[in-house]
Amino acid sequence: MKIFKTFEISASGLTAEKLRMDTIASNIANSTTTRTEDGGPYRRKIAVFKENLEKEINRVSNKTETISKGVKVEAIVEDNTPFKRVYDPNHPDADEEGYVEMPNVNVLNEMVDMIAATRAYEANVTALNASKAMFLKALELGR
Repeated sequence: MKIFKTFEISASGLTAEKLRMDTIASNIANSTTTRTEDGGPYRRKIAVFKENLEKEINRVSNKTETISKGVKVEAIVEDNTPFKRVYDPNHPDADEEGYVEMPNVNVLNEMVDMIAATRAYEANVTALNASKAMFLKALELGR
């Protein structure tokens, strides 16, 4: 049934936005991390999404159609913007000049991205609830 595809699409959106929020939370948590396992400061991470398409044969017309199955995570990439240099000669990671390389995370931008991800998550929940309500109404009509 096509109604289950709408549930699938909304669920994929919920999963993607949750991963986006987790990535943003990791960026905020590491906004002052100057030393990582790879060496150097933490690099901001960005979740990249891609539309999840599938080819399906239409049973009526016998033609191949491309249908959407929602969204999927393509990758989590590192932001290559330069690190911030902050003068702090007492910091253990300071160079000879007294500067410390800080992560390329701007907490204000991360909060804006978090609000956008939250709104997208809420929109997917609303679409899921609307689909569920329509499905239940259709079941009531069948009685």
